[in-house]
Amino acid sequence: MNEEQFVQALAEHGINLSAKQLAQFDKYYELLVATNAKFNLTAITDKEEVYLKHFYDSLTAAIYYPALQTEELDIIDVGAGAGFPSLPLKIAFPQLKVSIVDSLNKRIGFLNDLAAALDLTGVAFYHDRAETFGGKNSPHRAKYDLVMARAVARMTILSELTLPLMKVKGVLLAMKGSSAQVELANAEFALKTLGGQVLETHAFTLPNGDPREIDVVQKTKVTPKKYPRKPGTPNKEPLGE
Repeated sequence: MNEEQFVQALAEHGINLSAKQLAQFDKYYELLVATNAKFNLTAITDKEEVYLKHFYDSLTAAIYYPALQTEELDIIDVGAGAGFPSLPLKIAFPQLKVSIVDSLNKRIGFLNDLAAALDLTGVAFYHDRAETFGGKNSPHRAKYDLVMARAVARMTILSELTLPLMKVKGVLLAMKGSSAQVELANAEFALKTLGGQVLETHAFTLPNGDPREIDVVQKTKVTPKKYPRKPGTPNKEPLGE
């Protein structure tokens, strides 16, 4: 997907980018590749692949959850790595307030440099594990309107990492590949335990045919204080598995 195809594919869904926004995406790509030469941020570095599999893929969240396009949502992106999906969304929809938590400090350094280079405001980056970031005494617990996670963990694990961070009535957007329905079925106990309910699922393909699914989970009640468990436990002992 070249830049022209990127613009056209978004326009077909009513998302129109300005010249300034396109310049920001171009600089994002340049900084991503330059930093990736020093330490690993992504296995995808070809420009057309980045525009398709990182930039466009990230922005599909706004197609299937349109509130991202217009509302001043307070978002936390868990395990965003090089900033996906939340920073492409921030570029396209500047009214969003975006925070990212990631466990690798080098990635946080890259995100700070990127935000400065792109002149992004209303962003914050935190070096932490999701389990402690959303712990029972954390100021970030039950704070956010929207939690996002793209290819982070299967739903049984992801639900424990994300639901404690959401306000009641808040939403998790879990961006997944082709195994999402199996994950949702396996996560029924975890979601019920943590206070989550699946609102809808959106299965679609990228322009190259790659399968994707976005699962929308709403928090319907307060998450019990004992969750999330200590770092590493959700991964080793997923709820209900």
